[in-house]
Amino acid sequence: MNRSKIVAIVTGAISILLAIAYLILVQLLDYRDMKPAPIGQVIQQQIVIREWGVGSRE
Repeated sequence: MNRSKIVAIVTGAISILLAIAYLILVQLLDYRDMKPAPIGQVIQQQIVIREWGVGSRE
């Protein structure tokens, strides 16, 4: 076999193994029981938008 064919087969096998490992990891993380954060612990931020016009004195 050519060296390039061996490299292609090895990299393809590594790619498939990484894809399978990723799918297993996603399934494990999705299987966990996720509960939303209580409303009291959610930090709400205020955004202030101020317009600076051409005739502004500030």
